[in-house]
Amino acid sequence: MNGSLVDDLLRQLQGAPTGQIAQQLGTDPNTAASAIAAALPMIVGALGQNAQQPGGAGALLNALQRDHAGAGAMDLGGLLGGLLGGGQGAGGLGGLLGAVLGGGAPASRQVDAGGILGHIFGGAQPRAEAGLGQATGMSSGQAGNLLKILAPIVMAFLAKQVMARNMDAGSLGSALGQEHARVQNQGGLGGGLLNAVLDQNGDGKLDIGDLLKIGGSLLGGRR
Repeated sequence: MNGSLVDDLLRQLQGAPTGQIAQQLGTDPNTAASAIAAALPMIVGALGQNAQQPGGAGALLNALQRDHAGAGAMDLGGLLGGLLGGGQGAGGLGGLLGAVLGGGAPASRQVDAGGILGHIFGGAQPRAEAGLGQATGMSSGQAGNLLKILAPIVMAFLAKQVMARNMDAGSLGSALGQEHARVQNQGGLGGGLLNAVLDQNGDGKLDIGDLLKIGGSLLGGRR
């Protein structure tokens, strides 16, 4: 992957997609934009850490090829088009988001946001939702719904990269490892949340309380 996956995704979500996400969350576009800018590094960074575990990159590659590419799977353009209201029918993200956010059964594993987030964050998912909400001024429920919206979008983007670049498990793991390092090195809200959420040992390196004390600059959504 050339450049930053996170930055590329942020560019594609700017404008109308962010406005639609804000409507889904029941918040204003500025709050949604700040929260997206914090959530994407956390999601991608967590995927990067998972891909460094034994077998992690291979398992992710299999999931991308099985559930997020090929026949029956919407590509990133289709997902974003559905988000903008162009895909309300069967298979469109507009209708599927209603099921995801309303608690209905997902139509496919591609949009099983709860399952995707469970694989990404594991037992740290409640911490991810709470931390994102506290750091951006959203409720935990709103933060959880944002993660549900972004999870299939991130996976569709990764699937597109895998297909376009003919990536194997090794190259996917390497690329995501670089993303993980980039998020941590950039610091800011995204990097701080990533460290706080994935601090599985609870060793006090950085917890949510410490993160919130860093200052108001974090609330600007800067990574």
